[in-house]
Amino acid sequence: MTSAVDPTTPLYLGLMSGTSADGIDAALVQFPAEGGCRFVEGLTHDWDPAIRAELIALGEGGTLTSLDALGRLDAQVGITFAAAANRLLDSARVDRTRVHAIGSHGQTVRHRPLADPAFTMQIGDAHRIAELTGITTVADFRRRDVAAGGHGAPLMPAFHLAMLGDSDEDRAVLNLGGIGNLTLIPRDGTPRGFDTGPANALMDAWCQRHRGEPFDADGAFAASGQVDAALLARWLADPWFALPPPKSTGREQFHLDWAQAQLGEGQVSGADVQATLLELTAATVADALLAHLPGATRVLVCGGGVRNPQLLRRLRARLPGVVIESSAVHGLDPDYLEAMGFAWLAQRTLAGLPGNLPSVSGARGPRILGAIHPA
Repeated sequence: MTSAVDPTTPLYLGLMSGTSADGIDAALVQFPAEGGCRFVEGLTHDWDPAIRAELIALGEGGTLTSLDALGRLDAQVGITFAAAANRLLDSARVDRTRVHAIGSHGQTVRHRPLADPAFTMQIGDAHRIAELTGITTVADFRRRDVAAGGHGAPLMPAFHLAMLGDSDEDRAVLNLGGIGNLTLIPRDGTPRGFDTGPANALMDAWCQRHRGEPFDADGAFAASGQVDAALLARWLADPWFALPPPKSTGREQFHLDWAQAQLGEGQVSGADVQATLLELTAATVADALLAHLPGATRVLVCGGGVRNPQLLRRLRARLPGVVIESSAVHGLDPDYLEAMGFAWLAQRTLAGLPGNLPSVSGARGPRILGAIHPA
C-alpha cells in the first residue's frame, strides 16, 4: 500500500505506541491538496524489553519509585521514539530536511479523565525527538482537550472523519488496538467516537502468561477454547460498560488483575479464558455499535485486531448484515492508521487548525492540540 513520494507535497512522520506497548509504529505520509493521505512507508520499532515491562506495569496503575525514575523513563522513551523515526527515514531513503514535522503521541502511562481534576499523561520527551532527528516535533496532543473539559481520547475520530467520512451510508471505523474504540460516521448527523473496552491488551497479556507468546496469532488460542458465558457476564457487569459516551479507558482500568478477579473458584481453562476475552471484545464492540449507530451498514477495521480472523468472525456473527472489512479496502493501511493520524494532527497544529471533535471527547469546543518543539 506504499506510494512514491510526490516531490511537490510536504512529508510528515507520525509516531504511535498504544496501550499494548507492543512497538512504536512509525509512518511517513503526505496529505495531497485534493484530500486523502498518501502512505509512503511505515515500520514498527521494537521496545527494549525492560522498558516495555516498565511501561506496561506503569500503565496498569503501578507506581514509580521516584521522580528520578520518571525523568529517566521519559528520556528513554523519547530516545526510542527518535530512533524509530530515524530508522524509518533511513529505510525510506528520504532526506530529513523534506519532512515538515513529526507528530508524536508518546506513551500513555496514566489516563484519568474522570478524576477531579481530570488528567492524562503521555511520556516520551519530544525535545529529544526534535534534537535527535533534526525535525520539528509536535507532541502532547491529549492534554489540551482534557483542559477544555474533554476526555482527551479517542483522538482518531477527527482523522477518520477527514479520510473516510465522505459516503452515502452510516458507517463506523473500529480501531482494535490495546483498547477498542469506535468512530461513528452517520450519513446525516454528528460524528461521535468513544472507547468500547479492552481489545488486544488483555488478550495479549493472557496469551503471554499462559503460552509464553506475546499475542494470539490468528486467534488460534481463543479458537481452541469455549466461551464461558458466566464469566463473560461477570466481566460485562463492570459499571464502566454502562457509562454513556463520551468515554475512554486504558490499562489502568482493564488489566489482568481485573480479569482474574472474576474467574472465581471454578476451573476455567486457559483456552476458555482466551476465548471469553475475545468474546468480551466482540460483545462490547457490537453492543456499542447497535446502541449508538444501529443503522450502520459497514465497519472499517484497523489496528492489530484486524489480523485476528477469529475476532473478525465473532464480530460478524454478532453484527449480521454489516460489512466488516479492513480499512485497507479504502486505501488506509490498518497497521499504521494511528501513526498516520498523529502525522495529520501535527499538520493541523502547525496550520493553526483544531484537531479534536467536541462531539467525541466532550470538550467545550474545538481546540488546537499539542505543543511544538522546533528542530
